Amino acid sequence: MAKKAKVGKVSFADMRGLINKKHGQNIAYDLTQENPTEVTGWIPTGSRWLDAIISRGKYAGIPVGKMTEIAGLESTGKSFLAAQIAANAQKQGINVVYFDSESAIDPGFLENAGCNLETLIYIQAESVEFVLETVEEFIGSVGENLLFIWDSIALTPCNSDIEGDFNPQSSMAVKARVLSKGLQKLTLPLANANSTLLALNQLKTNITRSVSEAMTEPLVTPGGKSLAYAYSLRIWLTSRKAKNSFVLDDKGFRVGSEVKVTLKKSRFGSQGRTCTFRILWGDSENIGVMDEESWFDAVKPSERMVQRGAWYTLVHQDGTETKFQPSRWLEMLQDEKFKNSVLQLIDEEVIMKFDERIGSAEDFYEEGDEPGSESNQPSY
Repeated sequence: MAKKAKVGKVSFADMRGLINKKHGQNIAYDLTQENPTEVTGWIPTGSRWLDAIISRGKYAGIPVGKMTEIAGLESTGKSFLAAQIAANAQKQGINVVYFDSESAIDPGFLENAGCNLETLIYIQAESVEFVLETVEEFIGSVGENLLFIWDSIALTPCNSDIEGDFNPQSSMAVKARVLSKGLQKLTLPLANANSTLLALNQLKTNITRSVSEAMTEPLVTPGGKSLAYAYSLRIWLTSRKAKNSFVLDDKGFRVGSEVKVTLKKSRFGSQGRTCTFRILWGDSENIGVMDEESWFDAVKPSERMVQRGAWYTLVHQDGTETKFQPSRWLEMLQDEKFKNSVLQLIDEEVIMKFDERIGSAEDFYEEGDEPGSESNQPSY
């Protein structure tokens, strides 16, 4: 009887090819080569300090190919931050699709934030199902390099909400189930298309039967608990309910607010880190993050920033010194040497020291405190 030919074992490389051939698309990768799990790009947020704390050891921003949430209390600048991200995405050649469920976006506001309206598609978010299906259609039709901004999840109804009555019991938990299924379905297509979903959401008081849960987690986001698992990055914005938390013009009118940012979740080694900045929203010409103003708070803890009374002294790397008062901070940044030294300090204090674990953890984040708690509110 003839012997059967001995079949050799298939190599790992060949096995990847067989799996991809079977499924008709690339789903098996060599992680040492280009792959969809790797973040190949970042979209700046408009805040250098925030970009510096998102990913350990580097300047980052909103991760391309992933899902990110920006959630906040009312009037903390969620839409303003999203508009700046949209403008920065366009500068990188990324096409922006803006889903708006609140019908509150002013074209002039987007233009002032730096957006090019001619290359931005604005879509009314009729329902949660409509947004999810439209994102899927865009990925299938347009392909790569898309930024989807959803403003906001909290105010986007489901089809059952639109077709039903006003009784909340009739559609309880429908949105949570739809979002859970929808985001699961979109995770891989977004990564493969090198496209990004930026979801805006609201922070609300945690109303629960469990007193211990409400104390440890005083704020929650609408849409169900499964959303947190889909996001690679969750940015929470909080602010104080006080008169001095607002930015005032020379006549005392409110033109902005002070915001504290907490990375509620980060897959980039920086969960729990915080920063603060001010956002202008009441000036028709100047809106968005007051970026350079926030650099002072970022570098103030440095040993090279010496305070004596109302004066500060910045020690440059070459040993020379520059004396100034905080009121002249923006004026001082006009000097190239001074500005370069400040940027070097941000690299050292915010990025390098955290990456190399230099100093106390309390210098970088407040372990155990939750955004919205009294101890975790901004102090200026």
